[in-house]
Amino acid sequence: MTPGEGGFCPRSSASLAIMTTMELASFRIHDGAEEAFLAERPAMLAALRRAYPACLAAYLVKQEDGSWTDVVLWRSHAEALESARTIMEVPECAAWFRHISASLGMRHAQVADAWPVVAPPAAGPPR
Repeated sequence: MTPGEGGFCPRSSASLAIMTTMELASFRIHDGAEEAFLAERPAMLAALRRAYPACLAAYLVKQEDGSWTDVVLWRSHAEALESARTIMEVPECAAWFRHISASLGMRHAQVADAWPVVAPPAAGPPR
């Protein structure tokens, strides 16, 4: 595919990629918790987005070994770290985390490139 073909536009927003941070949190959930874990996610994400407007996107993936990884796109590294520090203060998030039986680690990484690129919302009022 060539640049511009089918909507593909490499490096179309390098400044967006440079300022965003991807959070990768891997974990296991309690046996038998998957149905409730997935059913409660929309409410948790709505609360997360209200509390942290810098949360741009979230993807939950299930690994072949049965573990899970939450992949969250943040507007900045500082905002990702702040959310990690204070997330248990959001009741819906704390309630959702009760399904997690073991953390397999969390890390943050700067986004170097992205496709498709979606412009982030303007910074909102502080939490």
